[in-house]
Amino acid sequence: MESQEPPQLPAPGTLLVDTQDRIGEFRGEWCGLWSLRPVTGGTEWTVNPEDVQPANSQQRLRAETARANARSRGEVL
Repeated sequence: MESQEPPQLPAPGTLLVDTQDRIGEFRGEWCGLWSLRPVTGGTEWTVNPEDVQPANSQQRLRAETARANARSRGEVL
């Protein structure tokens, strides 16, 4: 049986997508879980590293648009 390497930690701020199609910025690792924060601000959530993947170009555009819209409304990010 082959042992699988743990996923490499992404750089802080990297956009990732979890299994529930939520896009978040990578914030850090704690006890083997990764912490993600919504791009429009809000409460962070934790995920197993195996349950996320890098955001594709369409997902990044969607996240950047949501962030710009939140800023235009004066929301605290």
